[in-house]
Amino acid sequence: MWNDVVDLNEFYHSSLGHVAQRMIRRQIRALWPDVRGMRMLGLGYAVPYLTSFRGEAERVIAAMPAQQGVMHWPRYEAGLVALVDEAELPFADLSVDRLLMVHAVEHGEHLRGMMREAWRVLSEGGRLMIVVPNRRGIWARMERTPFGHGQPYTSRQVRRLLQDSLFSPVDSARALYMPPSRSRLLLSSSPAFERLGDRLFQRFSGVLLVEAIKQIYGATPVAAPARSRRRFVVMPGGVAQAQRSASDTETGDKNGGTGC
Repeated sequence: MWNDVVDLNEFYHSSLGHVAQRMIRRQIRALWPDVRGMRMLGLGYAVPYLTSFRGEAERVIAAMPAQQGVMHWPRYEAGLVALVDEAELPFADLSVDRLLMVHAVEHGEHLRGMMREAWRVLSEGGRLMIVVPNRRGIWARMERTPFGHGQPYTSRQVRRLLQDSLFSPVDSARALYMPPSRSRLLLSSSPAFERLGDRLFQRFSGVLLVEAIKQIYGATPVAAPARSRRRFVVMPGGVAQAQRSASDTETGDKNGGTGC
């Protein structure tokens, strides 16, 4: 079941949501430091992480699944959001250079179709980044945040999903080592938690970020089946003899066969 867009928006406007956004966005930008001139798409609820790319990428669009709901973005500007069926994205083949999926994979009821569409819309050499709750982290066990809903993943499960969907994982990162608490003391200490966790407790991060590149396979041409051709054999005696033999055969067939 998808998180409701109202609940997602409310979380990211809370103090805990601001900290989570900052910690995750830092890792996203570390993996994608330069997107100049690229076409970028966010699928799920990726708008908190797309804003920093708007002044750099050629085009930035957010696609929100119908079951999640849609909300205008960016505020006070022309909308850059499309309400979509995640298994039938309304974008042309090879039209996206970077695809960011947040609050999507763990909720997708049509996960195979969504991953197939992600592969279709990505350009050759295009890159996908998935952000999902870590099964081993405490954030996946606490329902007070959006990361506590849906299907959490281990790093191995994410990589297997990508490989099964014709993507090759190339890089990864982790974020959210602090407990999902609204305590001001813990929130103010979040940078220290991130540094310590990244060194000592990577397996217990709140979320996993995995970057993958689209696999392109060269198709092997299939030879067209050979057409049946009529073959002519010249009999001894030349064409005249061949015509007489054909005439004799037809006469014999009409009479029920030839006599001995």
